[in-house]
Amino acid sequence: MPRDSFATAEFAQRLAAISTEIKQAICAYVNRRGQVIRVGVGSPRQTQIPPLELPRYGAERLSGIRCIATSLKDVPPKTSSLTAMVMQRLDALVVLTLTGEGFERRGGGATGYVRAAYFAHLIPELEGQEGESAYWTVSEAIALEELAQEDFFALVEGLEAEFRREYVAQQVDADHERVLLVGLMTQEMTTQQFEDGLAELERLVESAGGEVLQVSRQKRSRPDSQTLVGSGKVEEIALTVQTLGANLVVFDRDLSPAQVRNLERQFGVRVVDRTEVILDIFAQRAQSRAGKLQVELAQLEYMLPRLTGRGQAMSRLGGGIGTRGPGETKLETERRTIQKRIARLQREVNELQAHRSRLRQQRQQQEVPTVAIVGYTNAGKSTLINALTNAEVYTADQLFATLDPTTRRLSVTDPETGEALTLLLTDTVGFIHELPPALMDAFRATLEEVTEADALLHVVDLSHPAWLSHIESVKNILAEMPTCPGPSLIAFNKLDQADSESLAMAKEQFPGAVFIAASQRIGLETLRQKLGQLVDDRVWH
Repeated sequence: MPRDSFATAEFAQRLAAISTEIKQAICAYVNRRGQVIRVGVGSPRQTQIPPLELPRYGAERLSGIRCIATSLKDVPPKTSSLTAMVMQRLDALVVLTLTGEGFERRGGGATGYVRAAYFAHLIPELEGQEGESAYWTVSEAIALEELAQEDFFALVEGLEAEFRREYVAQQVDADHERVLLVGLMTQEMTTQQFEDGLAELERLVESAGGEVLQVSRQKRSRPDSQTLVGSGKVEEIALTVQTLGANLVVFDRDLSPAQVRNLERQFGVRVVDRTEVILDIFAQRAQSRAGKLQVELAQLEYMLPRLTGRGQAMSRLGGGIGTRGPGETKLETERRTIQKRIARLQREVNELQAHRSRLRQQRQQQEVPTVAIVGYTNAGKSTLINALTNAEVYTADQLFATLDPTTRRLSVTDPETGEALTLLLTDTVGFIHELPPALMDAFRATLEEVTEADALLHVVDLSHPAWLSHIESVKNILAEMPTCPGPSLIAFNKLDQADSESLAMAKEQFPGAVFIAASQRIGLETLRQKLGQLVDDRVWH
């Protein structure tokens, strides 16, 4: 067809004749050179091109493909067809309504099958406009001759210029990923738990450097085995991804490898789960060799079962002397390489564990008691160790700002003799609700600093609305550790930001706790005294 035409009358009539003959709707997909690249029997929704097979130009470009569809009913395009247009970012959608049989045109002449035509296209998002109509516009019914005279190229060039302007405006100071969050609420969860989990996931994404554009929620009795959420919600998310220009979808619970593949095929963008976001934050934060080792080990153990289907490149044969057995695929070669790397990292982590164990033994021989600071991520543990010991541990209002354990000396007073004595405070990695098993295993060398300590100082952010569930999460993780830590003291932090209701509840439920504001150095002297009482007399003398 001519490049500047939506559809010629000849092409439209031929398509309509075939559709009338087989009594089925037909869709022809045409590129900007005027070449038909795909034909499907069914509606635009039923025949749409899978996102991964479409050109990926981003939110500032259309796909370069238009769909010319027939409809056996004399009605404008359905919402499902228009949604398919949005999901594929089609240049345009043309719907030809049929007469049911050939008819004589007025004044005689050739037999025609097309009663009328509608054409639709995307529109840049209009400020203040809501609903589906904010995504597209549909013409009135027009004659085929009028459609053939419409300047298709001028329309597409004008639209793309608008999309580019809108895209550039969105991209100002936005060199990070544009994220759509998806939460699934099942029967065993309360609304408060669900919303707290989503709020935490949003903080995790922001800590990883992403920008959350929108949060999508669904309530189901149980997760869908194929896509976690229902098929209608999958279609809704795919539409939102296209209209918002998102390039990443993050789910609030772990996804199986098959679910990730199915969802990426539908959305056309990367899909990750909560665990992968946490792993990404850990990879960014790791500074020491030990931290980097443990993060890489956790990432590889997570990646191994998810290799299948990571792009068509994995299906090609591997090459190179000694890299493969007879008929081994690139996927198998990659899997074997990762397994070797995991084995080597495990050995290095074991060596690290042995080294840390020797250091602990030396401290124990010197009879210096150790107190491990534990707590939910972003509770203020690093700020507290800085305030107590004048250390310079990195602090930030982010989840998992500290990854590598830091040990500092602290002078306290012996509660019995009044003598100044020294103990060691160890800052540890923050805990989080449902800490991924891969991280628990990889960070065992770090977590042993907790299990080998003489006592624990449990720091709680009292200003956080979910502080009670944070305490529960930390207790659950500690209970899973191989050896039970010694006595513990709860320190409620951020007293200056907490409300009176939380303060009263904490005093009632935890009468032995200490209340502090580490950043303001409030309550630190009381904390020192409590730490002195915490460690058993046998340790001191």
